[in-house]
Amino acid sequence: MNQPSLDLSRSEEIFAAARELIPGGVNSPVRAYKSVGGTPPHLVRGEGPLVWDEDGNEYVDLVGSYGPLILGHGNDEVRAALHEAVDTGTTFGAPTRGELEMARLITERVASCEVVRLVNSGTEATMSAARLARAATGREKILKFEGCYHGHGDSFLVAAGSGALTLGAPDSPGVTASTASNSLVAVYNDLDSVKRVFDEHASSIAAVFVEPVAGNMGTIPPDAGFLEGLRAHCDVSGALLVYDEVMTGFRVAKGGFQDLHPVRCDIITMGKVIGGGLPVGAYGGRRDLMMQVAPAGPMYQAGTLSGNPLAVAAGRKTLEILAREGVYEQLELVGRGLATGLMEVAHRHGRTISVGRVGSMMCPYFAPVMPRDLSDVTATDREEWTRFFHGMLRRGVLMPPSPYEAFFLSVRHDEAVIARVLEAADATFTEMVHPGH
Repeated sequence: MNQPSLDLSRSEEIFAAARELIPGGVNSPVRAYKSVGGTPPHLVRGEGPLVWDEDGNEYVDLVGSYGPLILGHGNDEVRAALHEAVDTGTTFGAPTRGELEMARLITERVASCEVVRLVNSGTEATMSAARLARAATGREKILKFEGCYHGHGDSFLVAAGSGALTLGAPDSPGVTASTASNSLVAVYNDLDSVKRVFDEHASSIAAVFVEPVAGNMGTIPPDAGFLEGLRAHCDVSGALLVYDEVMTGFRVAKGGFQDLHPVRCDIITMGKVIGGGLPVGAYGGRRDLMMQVAPAGPMYQAGTLSGNPLAVAAGRKTLEILAREGVYEQLELVGRGLATGLMEVAHRHGRTISVGRVGSMMCPYFAPVMPRDLSDVTATDREEWTRFFHGMLRRGVLMPPSPYEAFFLSVRHDEAVIARVLEAADATFTEMVHPGH
């Protein structure tokens, strides 16, 4: 069987020029394809579940801008809301009614979020949440988990996941030893490791930060009892429990992960979906905590473009659409169809893979048993995954260029689109099992 070819000549030309002016040629590390090799397609257009690159190649998009595009590319209603916002003003540096309406939509739907502050990114949200936790408790240390990424704030680039993990540099130069010393690390889904940390540091831990679904080492749901255990440790010690729902917020359910699980957090961070494709983030939580944020309280945090009219307009419209009947049922259907289909295709070719999934967020692992933590994830067959990635790319399926990133589907990924992905997977596995045929 001849391998399909992929012309990326224009992307290669642009990428070469970009490397002279932008570090690594990209504005976020994972886009560089360093972990998989080759040239990243440079995209020019998206519509629904599809994207096109500079060379005219068409792809089914399983990246979804790493989460925001739950409605697919170019949703007509979001587009109209943006046009209206552009016509009236892109930024004011003054309060707007839209910010109030956005805050109302979030606080009405998200359990434990009584008051919310809009910022410009998920990283800003987690950095601000950490400052708030320290201000509220008078403590300095933060507990996080191996492989969980909470943005590129200094406190969180210790045993980080996502791009830092892919690049083999989980601890970034430039993070000072004093900052790192205030970041404690435990093992995701391992309450014994959490207990050991609390036994030694309980009185100095301001907060436990956790992705309730670990989305920066693929997609790893919490074990039964794990979040309950974190809540109990926080309650006994006086630490705050912070859910990083930058990925899962409004992605896995109408109110985020807390719609699916009874354990409540004290502070929550959000991003991605709530911007409808524009840069946005938010942090919120109990009223008594959030009233410590300036100007209501002494903890300072500000942002010139926070709550800007464009992001608010796109985010509000996205959240309104997501509240309609049947949306999350459709996302569950396509998510289940792709996850089940990938495992069945692999099995037909004598390969065993596992797929971590919560709703329309998922990750295939080249491993016979579903990973539970970072050590399990890094033990998966990365070479096989890379071969699979390039085979799918040549057949018109754009996946995240890392085995540690999640796939994100949209409401536009219908049965026909999923069938197209599975057909590409079938041909790719055939090529992997019988190279040269």
